[in-house]
This record gives sequence, structure tokens and C-alpha cells, in this order.
Amino acid sequence: MSETLFDAATLILPLIFAIVFHEVAHGWVARALGDPTAAEQRRLSLNPLRHVDPIGTVVLPGFLALIKAPVIGWAKPVPVDFRRLRNPRFGMMAVAAAGPASNLAMGAIGAIALGLVFPTYAAQAEPSGLSEFVVRNLQNFLLINAFVALFNLLPIPPFDGSHIVEGLLPRRAAQSYARLRPFGLGLMILLLIVLPSLVPSLSIVERFVLPPVQWVSGLFFALAAAVAGG
Repeated sequence: MSETLFDAATLILPLIFAIVFHEVAHGWVARALGDPTAAEQRRLSLNPLRHVDPIGTVVLPGFLALIKAPVIGWAKPVPVDFRRLRNPRFGMMAVAAAGPASNLAMGAIGAIALGLVFPTYAAQAEPSGLSEFVVRNLQNFLLINAFVALFNLLPIPPFDGSHIVEGLLPRRAAQSYARLRPFGLGLMILLLIVLPSLVPSLSIVERFVLPPVQWVSGLFFALAAAVAGG
């Protein structure tokens, strides 16, 4: 495997798992709170093929990885009908928070796994390609899960953070805020891509997402080091 393909694979595989678990977590919590829509449409499977979006999960992340740009992507959203939730206002927030929470939980599990395998990897005079592949995947798994969790908490439609903010606002303010949702894609492109390209100092990701991502991923690596040292 060439170095470029190796690097792309160690980014795309963790990204697929992070995004799939993120989406399925939304469906699991929605079903627990009264909305079985995702289950009815057979979208609660962990089979990546049920969730992979060819562009958002494969082509775009692979292209960004190849050009050494920040890797972002998405899966097919798990369907949730908030009207079927027993308590739509609370349920909306809980279902939205489930995605980022699942990424933080997976990051912790990945840190433990990295801590368990790293001593064997470090003891090898010349690590095999397989061991290098496993360690790199786990390292990227920690970083990607931290990023996916915190990136999705941005209060910009259609991100999870927007649903949480909508649930916290007074009803009248929430109704006004919800009117932004149809413009979410354009708003996201404007704020996250166009604006930073014109005024780099106004990059929302660099100013508000990357600092907490670095802090959370630091906690994950500290956990991995503690497990490895134990």
C-alpha cells in the first residue's frame, strides 16, 4: 500500500465508524423516547453500508485527506420524527445530544484500546505494517471522535447544537430560531467555508472548535498513556 493510500485509509475508516455510531445513537435515543421511525426504516443497524453517503462519507473525506486538508464528512442522517416523541421539546435535545455523546464515549473506548496495544507496538524494533495500521487508526479515531462531537455542537442548523439551543430557548424565540433551519446548508457553507476563506481570522472552526478538540483529545491520549503505563 502506498503511503498516500495508507494515510487515507487510516483517516477514512475511523471517520466512517465515528459518523455511523453518531447517527445510530440519534436513532437509539429517539426510539427510547417514543419515536420508532429509524427502527421502522431499518436504520438502527451498525452496518456502515446502511449509512454511508458516497460523497460525504467516502469521496469528500478521501479527497481532503489526499490534499492534507482538514477531514470532514457526513453520513445519511438517521430519520427522527420529533412529533412522535413523548416529550418533543426535551426529546429533541436528548436525541441531538446523543450523537456527540456517543463520539465522546467511543473516543474513551478507543483510548483504552490504544493503551492496550501500544506497549506491544512500541516494543517492536521494526513495527509491522499491520501494527502500524492499527495504531494509526486508533490514534486518528481519538482525534476524529473528539472533532465530530464538538463540531456537531455548533449552534448552526442543521448541526446537533442547533437542536439543543432550540430546546433551551423560550418557545417564541425557539420558533424564530427554527425558521433558520431551511437555510441551514447555505448558512453552514457561508459561515464555515466562504467566510474563513475571505477573512481567515473569522474561522469558526479554528477559533471555537479546535481549542476544545485539542483539550478533549489530550484527555483521550492521557487515558491511553495511563492504560499503557498500567
